[in-house]
Amino acid sequence: MTFEEAKDKFIHTWGTLATQWGINRSMAQLHALLLIAPEALATEDVMEQLQISRGNASMNLRDLMDWGLIYKQLKPGERREFFIAEKDIWKVARQVAKERRRREITPVIEVLNELKSIDADTPEAHEFQRVMVGLSGVVGFADNTLNAVIKAEENWLMGQFLKVFR
Repeated sequence: MTFEEAKDKFIHTWGTLATQWGINRSMAQLHALLLIAPEALATEDVMEQLQISRGNASMNLRDLMDWGLIYKQLKPGERREFFIAEKDIWKVARQVAKERRRREITPVIEVLNELKSIDADTPEAHEFQRVMVGLSGVVGFADNTLNAVIKAEENWLMGQFLKVFR
């Protein structure tokens, strides 16, 4: 496999994989491109290499900056903006976990806390409350797990991961 084939395969695969994280395919492919780029790329470079529109590139660059996965880099004498990805994969994993927690888990916890506090004065209400408390426990476990990943250092996280497989 040539470098260009490997690069294309990685970008395509990262795009598919990241949709499981709640990131759209174009955003993930743009992230993959910047992740493997040896130096910062301009919006025009991204557009050309991924064959996407300026609007698509700009919107996804902004979203990736909001997620904390890429940074703007200024180059002396250049009017264009350049972008570079966070290269530490552990930081990327923690940042994705942090954003998913903020966007998905925290709102669910808030709703479940509200829903499980109803008056359980009928069998239906009691069953509803029982299910909400159970869901709350599962979501709380997911929240604690993501929080551990967010706060974890690489060595601790690998140690915990390896314990699972012993």
